[in-house]
Amino acid sequence: MAEPSLPADPLALFAAWFADVHTFGLPEPNAMVLATASGDGVPSARMVLLKGYGPQGFRFFTNLTSDKGRDLAENPRAALVFPWHAMHRQVRVAGPVAELARDEVAAYFRTRPYGSRIGAWASEHQSGVIPGRDGLERRYAELAGRWPDEEGADDVPLPDFWGGYRVVPESIEFWQGRRDRLHDRIRYLRAVPGGAGGRPPSEDTAGAEGIAPGEAGDWTVERLSP
Repeated sequence: MAEPSLPADPLALFAAWFADVHTFGLPEPNAMVLATASGDGVPSARMVLLKGYGPQGFRFFTNLTSDKGRDLAENPRAALVFPWHAMHRQVRVAGPVAELARDEVAAYFRTRPYGSRIGAWASEHQSGVIPGRDGLERRYAELAGRWPDEEGADDVPLPDFWGGYRVVPESIEFWQGRRDRLHDRIRYLRAVPGGAGGRPPSEDTAGAEGIAPGEAGDWTVERLSP
């Protein structure tokens, strides 16, 4: 990756790489590691699926009462990693996290397969200990009886414990594997208007609603040692 050829906006580069992953045929190209930490700093990580991205952030959906949901309630910051190993590429994203509006969550929930919508209800206490799989399957069958599959988008209501988040990027790093371990590492940092160039915004600058590039200044680009 040569600096003169890099786009000014990292989302343009992410879009190009994401398209490459689809063309390559990598399974689950939208799978990403989501790393969070509790209020007292205990870290945890898991795989989730990217369900959209843009200037306001990288979106995913989940149970709000899960371990990650509790972490984000206590400490609304996160890091993402897209591990596209087969292409010798990796993308890292870090920044504050905001909960998605309920109308946006409802619109996405209606697009999910019927079984996944029932499954969201069946796993109401996600991350909690359960006595066995039999009870989970009985709960699924009970819910399927309550809301039979009528092949409609609204045959299963949206659970109040289910929602979505967006990670608002303060930094995005692109890693490209190269020979002899001389890898390319290009990091974009969001600049703060009136502040030092290349410094990520503070939590006060980011705000609960996130920031778009035009609202928070330009991005600066730097090369990191591999």
